[in-house]
Amino acid sequence: MNTLSYKTVSVNKETAQKEWVEIDATGQTLGRLASKVAKLLRGKYKPSFTPHVDCGDNVIIINADKVELTGKKWTDRIYLRNTGYPSGQRANTPADLMKKGPERLFRKVVKGMLPKNKLGDAILLNMYVYAGESHPHEAQKPKKLDINTLK
Repeated sequence: MNTLSYKTVSVNKETAQKEWVEIDATGQTLGRLASKVAKLLRGKYKPSFTPHVDCGDNVIIINADKVELTGKKWTDRIYLRNTGYPSGQRANTPADLMKKGPERLFRKVVKGMLPKNKLGDAILLNMYVYAGESHPHEAQKPKKLDINTLK
């Protein structure tokens, strides 16, 4: 048996096969959608996944203003942040973040599902969120992906 055929191939920045994926958020639950988007951004669905490299896809989320939350989470859930000053804790609800733009809500939710380091910050830049149907990334020819088919 030839053991050289079982070498582990580690992907690097130059050899990563990054694609553009378009996801429609109409009628989707925010947390379930965000967890699948985080896996796509990280590259976990690819057989060539390497934990320390940005090998995930570029994700475009359209119709982000039509995402849903169950129960009274629009007003009762609280996202905390801190300004860095004494007594600088600020609280926002998902409804507050959605008023400022759906990109703020999606960034807050997906960022919590990514690594808390420089790689996580770089991966988050590969997500593009738009409230409407149109987006300026038509030149990249994104594949339309049904998010419900992913596990």
